Parts: sequence; structure tokens; C-alpha cells
Amino acid sequence: MAATFRRRLRRGAASTAVAALVLAALTASQSPAGAKNTAAKGPEPTPADTPIDGGAAYYTDLPPLNSPVPPRGSNDPRPDGDGIVTGPAQAGIPATVLAAYKKAESEIRAADPGCRLPWQLLAGIGKVESGQARGGAVDAEGTTLQPILGPQLNGHGFARITDTDGGRYDGDRTHDRAVGPMQFIPSTWSQGGPAGTGWGADGNGDGKKDPNNVFDAALAAGTYLCAGGRNLSVQQDLDSAVLGYNHSEEYLRTVLSWFAFYRTGSYEVPDGKGVLPAHRPGANGTRDHASGRTEGRTGHGRGTGDTAGNRPHPGRTKPNGPAKPGGSGDGHTGSHTPGGDHTPGTPETPGTPQTPGGKPTPTPKPPTKPTTPTSPTALQQVGDQELTTTAGTDFTTKPQVRAVDAAGKPVAGVPVRFALPGTTDTRFPGGATTAIVTTGKDGLATAPTLHAGDKTGDFTLRATAVGRTAPAVDIKATVKAKPAPKVDLLTRTSDKELTATAGHAFAEDAVEIKATYQGKIAAGVPITATMITDDPDHPVQNDKGPYFKDPQATGDNKDKPLRTLTGLTTDADGLLKLPKIYTDTHPGTFLLRLTTPNGTTLTLKLKIAAPAKTA
Repeated sequence: MAATFRRRLRRGAASTAVAALVLAALTASQSPAGAKNTAAKGPEPTPADTPIDGGAAYYTDLPPLNSPVPPRGSNDPRPDGDGIVTGPAQAGIPATVLAAYKKAESEIRAADPGCRLPWQLLAGIGKVESGQARGGAVDAEGTTLQPILGPQLNGHGFARITDTDGGRYDGDRTHDRAVGPMQFIPSTWSQGGPAGTGWGADGNGDGKKDPNNVFDAALAAGTYLCAGGRNLSVQQDLDSAVLGYNHSEEYLRTVLSWFAFYRTGSYEVPDGKGVLPAHRPGANGTRDHASGRTEGRTGHGRGTGDTAGNRPHPGRTKPNGPAKPGGSGDGHTGSHTPGGDHTPGTPETPGTPQTPGGKPTPTPKPPTKPTTPTSPTALQQVGDQELTTTAGTDFTTKPQVRAVDAAGKPVAGVPVRFALPGTTDTRFPGGATTAIVTTGKDGLATAPTLHAGDKTGDFTLRATAVGRTAPAVDIKATVKAKPAPKVDLLTRTSDKELTATAGHAFAEDAVEIKATYQGKIAAGVPITATMITDDPDHPVQNDKGPYFKDPQATGDNKDKPLRTLTGLTTDADGLLKLPKIYTDTHPGTFLLRLTTPNGTTLTLKLKIAAPAKTA
């Protein structure tokens, strides 16, 4: 089932014309079979299921007609076109949101390279669904500062979907609402999908799947778009994926317009500084401006509190002005010109929106022209150059790096991904192997506390500036073995003589020992068992007589004699039973020495009799 979102309920002939031009540019580089305009293909088959968000409204703003560079097709092999550019304010994407899109693209490219998901497609959907998480109103972990909720799906203007999550995600215990930057409804997030466990994903490695987190939501959306073996560089698959998200031809045109726009060039802006969209239709199809006015009809906002309907409206023109190509085309006042005919990056002067009561609202200030953000050129490790702890304990020092620019000054707002290798069982909180932390004003990013597992040895933690070109930093870490428990005495629990016949094994569990320290039980003591020679001054490992077998050996090696056995440990009672002891053809008295790490030893005699002679 698709992660469908808000459906627009009317068609705008004028906006269709502009969107068709943008889509034509998008598909120009594709093969003739894949370059057909959507309108020429005929209507898509209506899905059997109702859109799971109930067809709620989405933002209908179109990108400016002016682009930083000429448009490219969706399968253009050139670089992403996301270098530092100047141009329309709408080309700016908040830093953390942009990092989330690029991270989702990277993870899906590794897991499903045939999909060819471009991050700009996620950006197009994120723009239409939530205005890039309300202009990047997210915290350092990528979670929205306030919930982004769609209208209550109570059957009035939208589908009727009764509560499926007990209000866990949307705070509504009667009906569902679409949630988060990519507007998943709760049932889609936690149910359905290829495994029946929902499309929800953990995109930031914190061990949770949160639709309010832009990293989680972007990865979930990308996974849905790639479902069914789609190749998004093929126009038919691209259209199918977007229409599955919301089965509306106008939604498709709007998303693809932003997709094409972002592929021509984009740039990063600080979180919270992204341009907010101004237009979305109400449930009855009327234009719903930022003021919330719906020409005398009841509109549908995005929930209570800071709803998506309460936004500045920089793109409004004079009332009753002539509709321009790409305008609203609905005959209502306040027609909208996507991009306008002003200089790119210079917003038009806002009009004076009216409240439902007829009183003018204050004219919002036009957005300032975005400045080119500072990009880090390097990450520098801060603090201890090598982190050390013992198995089963926390590292006392947290990994920390600083992002700096070419002048060596700190750079704030840079998402840094700390990633553990697969060779260690050390973990971040919640068992996570990755953590993303955004640098503060001092340029520092401090990872969560690391907890060492049982595996000892060295490993390398890698810190990477997400979506930046700064080289990664490798942080060395070491997990040391726990100090061995002290032991000052090893004794045998039986005084029975240890005997066997050459060619036969000693009795099962013939040797059991007990470890103590100052008369108390010594549990968890590592012990090494070695068959040694009887040289009193320089005993060495024997090459004949009794032996063990390697319990881990297979094939021809499983019966190979082993005369030094490690990995033995006393139990909670300080006891250890040695594995079965075998003999070869040599009779005589042999020595078995047991040794602890602190040098305590116990030497036992093993007597082997010659086999009885046959008549």
C-alpha cells in the first residue's frame, strides 16, 4: 500500500500548462519510449484502495520559472547539481532536511542500486507535503520542533479512517491524521509494506522509527518509492511511484516540477530559514491561502496549534488580477504566479490578506535573500586521540569532532554521522551502530556514549560530515579484556588416581578443579591446560602421551591431538571440569599443568598403562 498523502481535488488548466513544460524538460534526456508526456499516456488506472491519507490537501506552489542552470532529465548522468549556487530563494533547502534526503539516497543506493533514487525526488515530495518540514523547523536529531499533522480523517471532506495507533503518532484517539515531514498516516507507518510491519524506517540510527523525524521519514518514503523493483530513471516507473504516493495527476505534475527544479541546482540554508509555501487547496478544492481563507467555505487545516495553514504569504498578488500561466486558474481572488516575473531571489511585495472577519492582517515581511552558507572543509578530532575501555563497560570519553572552514573557523549546523564498523560489538545507546549529531556554534559534534561489548581488540569509528565534501575522520578505539579475577590456589576436587590404558581415554569428567582466592570462591578465572614434559627446570609442551581434542575443529582436524587447551573458565562456583582426555600408544606417567593469568599453577600426574598382551 502506498504512503499516500494529500490529494488535490480540482484541476487547474493554467498550472497544468506550466507543469507540462517543466515535465517536458525533465524527460528530454530520456529515450523516446520513456519521454512521453504524462497527459499523453492517458489516465492511470485507479487503485483499488482509497488513498490512505484520505486525499487531504497538499501545497500547490510551483517553483520559479527561472532556474540557476538549464533543467535536466530525471536520469541525467551528470552530478547532482547541488553545489553552492545563487538564485531563487526557493532553491534553498534547510541543512538537516537536505542531509536526511541525501542520507536516504545513499542508504537506498547501497541496498537497492537498481532503483536509482535521486534525493531531489524526496526533496520534491517533502516540499509539496510539508514545505521541507516547515522550512527546516527540526532539532539537531532531525525531529520536528512541533508536530506536523494533517486534518482529522473523519469523513468530512476526506476519507474516514478511525484511529489505528491510539494517538501514539498523531495525538488523536478517534481518527487518524497524516504525520510528519513526509505525511505518513499511522497505519501506513506501522502496518503494511513488503513485510507487513509498515513502511516506517530508522534513518538516523537511534533505534527508533519516528514519522516526526526527517531522517526516518525520508528513508521510509524512499523505500516506498523503490518498492516493487522500480527503476526511477525510467519515466513510467517514476510516474508510477509518485502516483502511488498520491494518485493525482496534478500532484504528479507538482512533485515533478519541484524535482526538475532541484536537479537544476540547489543550496543549503540554515535550519528554520527555508522558504515556506503559501498555497494549498481546501477539502472542497478552493484555494486556501496562508491566511486560512477559503472564499466563504470551510477549509481544512493541519490540526490544532501551529498548523500548516498559518504561514506567511510572500507570493500573493493584487486581488482580481489577471491569471498568468501557472496561476490559480480558479477565478478566486488572489491569483498566484509561480515564480512571478520578478528577479529570481527577490520576493514580490506581499499584499494584505484578509481574515475571515474582514479585518486586514499585518503585512508579513518579505523573506530576505538567502546568503551562501559556510561549508566545512575539514573535520578535526577533538580530545583523546584513542578511546579505551574494558569489555562490558562504557567509554569514559565521548567521540568528538569539530567542523571547520578553510580559515579554520568553526562551522555550525553540520550533521555529522558517527559509524561503528561491523568488526566490533561496541554500540551507541539503544544498540545503534550509527549516530548523527549536528555541530553547535563552536563547530563541535559530540557522539553519544559508547558501550563496549564482550569482544576485545581495536576498531575504528568513522565521523563523516553528511552531504558535505569534507574528508571523513577515523577515531581509533580499543576494548581491553576485563582484568582476570585473582586466584591464589587451585585444587583438585577428588583425590582419585588418574589412570588410563594406552589407546583409550580417561574417564569422563575425570579432572575437576576448584579456584579460590584467600579462601573464597574465584569465579570466571581463565585457565590454560598444558601437557608438559617432566623436565623440572624447563618444562615444555609434550609431543606424546595424553592429549585433548579441539572442540571447534572439523573434518580431518577434529581428531588431531591438542596438548595445550585455552578458553577454559571457572564457573560461578569456582569449578572447572576439563574436557575428555585421550591417549596415544605411549605408556608412562605424564604431567598436566593448569595455569591462571596471575601465575597460580596446579600440576597433575596422568598414569597410562600399557595395553594387556594377548596370547
